[in-house]
Formats: sequence, structure tokens, C-alpha cells
Amino acid sequence: MEILQGLLKTSLLPLIIAFAATALMGPVFIPWLHKLKFGQEIREEGPTWHQKKSGTPTMGGIMFIFGIGIAVTVCAVILAAAGNLNGDTAKCIVLFAVALMFGAVGFIDDYIKVVKKRNLGLSAKQKFLLQLFFAVIYVIALKCMGRLDTEILIPFTAWSWVMPVWLYVPFILFVVVGVVNAVNLTDGLDGLAASITAAVALFFCAVSFVIFNAIGDTVFAAALLGGMLGFLVYNHYPAKVFMGDTGSLFLGACVALMGIDLKMPVFLIIVGFVYFFETLSVIMQTTYFKYTRKKYGEGRRIFKMTPIHHHFEMCGWKEKKIVAVFTAVTALLCILAWLGL
Repeated sequence: MEILQGLLKTSLLPLIIAFAATALMGPVFIPWLHKLKFGQEIREEGPTWHQKKSGTPTMGGIMFIFGIGIAVTVCAVILAAAGNLNGDTAKCIVLFAVALMFGAVGFIDDYIKVVKKRNLGLSAKQKFLLQLFFAVIYVIALKCMGRLDTEILIPFTAWSWVMPVWLYVPFILFVVVGVVNAVNLTDGLDGLAASITAAVALFFCAVSFVIFNAIGDTVFAAALLGGMLGFLVYNHYPAKVFMGDTGSLFLGACVALMGIDLKMPVFLIIVGFVYFFETLSVIMQTTYFKYTRKKYGEGRRIFKMTPIHHHFEMCGWKEKKIVAVFTAVTALLCILAWLGL
């Protein structure tokens, strides 16, 4: 038990378990998705060369959700055996449970697309209301656990801001829903969302372990990192499986919840810059197109295509180059955020 606790405290145990469980699930789960014909339909407005990806199994996010769930459960049992029932044990379980709710929203969306053959899945309004509902559940859970701490760390300063509850709650709801959808938009190239999230997970794992000594957050972040590495075995270019909204909404919730739990939601702007720029590119494109259509009678574009990773594709960049550059940018920004602590 002492050896297991030592591995847990250094975050190796959840990382190894999540990686192994996710990677070992691939040879069984991916053929099963093929058998069920759970293939991704490629939208016509995307890059034409993406059509060759049509039929690639989706809903692969179930793989790393399963792997992370196994890792969190095993580590929670070890923590409970060590007498830590209400602290780190409860923390990592709640983080996973709430993220799982968002994954369920994605699962419903994927199911409608794949099984019901409705390519758009849930409507934007339905997604938003479900995400908002689960974000509210998260806030209620924090309140019930006595963990509704409204302190927010400010990057590159020694300051922190204790927000009034009436402002903190809507702010947190905005952060959760915003980050979830930003990560969802980032999932558009083989290995992109998984690679970027792996870098972000490594950052939060290091911060929670070295800076805050928060074992529950360390376990969760390490499990997320292991899950991403295990999934990339099959999701790197050319992808054998896509995560689908099942995976991307789960990942978005994981990132948002870690930032909030460590009092670092503002830091998400730095470490999650790629996520937010993907979203910003869509907002800029849509706004400018509507403005020019109203003013000039025809819509004009700022980018060749959005989200921004498609713009670089249209400029001639290969998928592997885009993923490598975006991941490297995220890694550098994670280092910058570390310096801002």
C-alpha cells in the first residue's frame, strides 16, 4: 500500500492506469464501432480532402473516459484506505462525475448523428441548456461540499481577487460552458484536441502537485494526461478513431473544472489560448460575414475557413504540421503561465 501511495502522490499511478486502460481498449472497441457502423459523417462545407475520413469510427471518447474513470476509481480507493475520505477522494470523484455529465451530452449528440443519421445532432439551444444545467449542478456540488471558494488568482501578480458570490457563480457558469464549447470546436483534425489537452493536463498536474500539493487535482490531471496519451495511439494522423462530441465535451469540462478548482480560471486564457482562438476565429468570421452581407450585399470572410485550423489547412499546411505547431504553442504558453504563478 505504501508503494501505491507513493506512486499516487507522484501522479505516476493514475497516469499509467489511464494510459493502459485506454490503449488496451482500442483493439476491442474500435472494431466494435466498425461493426456497428458508427462512422463519422463529414460535413460538405469542410475541406474537400476530409471526405476520405468519412466512415472513420467516432464516439472514441468513450475509450479515454473509461480509462480515466478506472484510474480515478483506483486512486480514490487508495486515498480512502489512507483515511482521506472527504478531501482528495471526494474531489477527484466529483471532478470526474461532473465531466462525465458533459460527456453524456456529447454522447447523446453523437448518437443522434450516427444512429439517427441527423448530421447536426442536438440543436445549439439544446446543447447550451444541458451544459448550463450541468454547470449549475457543479456549483451546487461545490456549495454542498463547502468548497465554493470565490478566490481567483491573478496571473503575473501576487494578488488574488475574492469575488462576491453573486458575481462568482455566473462567472463560473460562463467559464465552464465557454471552455467546453471551445474545446469542442478545436476537435477538427486528427490528434489536435487530444494533443493540446495533453499539454494542458500536464500543466495542471505539475501545478497541483508542486505548487498546491493538491493530491485530488493531481490524480485527476494525471489520469487525464494518461487518457490522452493512450487515445493518441489511435487518434494521431491518420486517425483510426475520432473522439466525437462524447470526448470533446468531456475534455472541455475537465479543463474548465481543473482551472476552477485550483482557483485559476483566468489562467485558462493563457494555457487554453488555442481553444479560445479557435472560438474567436468563428465569432470573427460569422460577425464580419453578416456585417459585410448587410452593408455590401454579399458576405466576406476574414479567414479562408473556420475554425482557424481549417484556415491553415486551406493555406497548404498539413494536418501533422498544424497539430505540432498548435501543441508547441500550447506548451510554451503553459510555461508562461507557470512563470505567472
